Amino acid sequence: MNLQVLVSTMHQTDHSLLEKMNIHSDAIIVNQCDKNEFEEFEYKGRRIKFFSFAERGVGLSRNTALVRATGDVCLFADDDVTYVDNYRDIILKEFNDNPQADVIIFNVISTNKERGIHTTSKWTRLHFYNCFRYGTVQIAIRTEQARKSNISFSLLFGGGAKYCCGEDSLFIADCLKSRMRIYASPQTIGTVTQAESTWFKGYTDKYFIDKGALYVCLSKRWTKLLCLQFAVRHRKMFEEHKTAFRAYTLMTIGAKQFKGRGDKAQEA
Repeated sequence: MNLQVLVSTMHQTDHSLLEKMNIHSDAIIVNQCDKNEFEEFEYKGRRIKFFSFAERGVGLSRNTALVRATGDVCLFADDDVTYVDNYRDIILKEFNDNPQADVIIFNVISTNKERGIHTTSKWTRLHFYNCFRYGTVQIAIRTEQARKSNISFSLLFGGGAKYCCGEDSLFIADCLKSRMRIYASPQTIGTVTQAESTWFKGYTDKYFIDKGALYVCLSKRWTKLLCLQFAVRHRKMFEEHKTAFRAYTLMTIGAKQFKGRGDKAQEA
């Protein structure tokens, strides 16, 4: 079994990212910049495919890597991740020991106290009620299962897209809707700095409007409930900027706008 890391990055001018991320496996680097170029080379005994494209959008970047993936297991990555030395062995062992798992979500520790990332302390089966706390850089997936289920990232959501975030939640939701089996592992594979965000500009009106659009895609049937639970459960996070009622109102506006413009909203 082979692991391939799929890295989404921007404006790289050399290959130093590989050392910075501590890459010790095969990898596909998708570098969004101002040129179109392809390189393939060996790095520390592993095969690296380095694509540069004059295009933008994190969903597009991840899809570009995924359709070119040849590894048995793919691990999604951003350029602010640094892996532990034995991450390849950790990931492949979990998949080998758990053949029923189609997707495994690993612990990646955030070094930014203001932008935490959810981790787990025990092996857990994920369902719709407990799966939306994780980020893309934690996701590893069996490549063949992704292809059989026609899984890809939304081009409407995420950095560089119309709606600021949510491509990770939509990806996980699509996996579940395709009846793929998703588990969270207590194993830690690296750290992520999250020093700056390409999409988060504060708790603005657009933030909540975009969140409402996301909830329509997650479940047309339960959109209002999803908006309400976010406004109530996370009110302390944004209380200096919006009341819970105002946040809920903006999310419902975003949901209505999304449905009105004819974008496809998947019904759970």
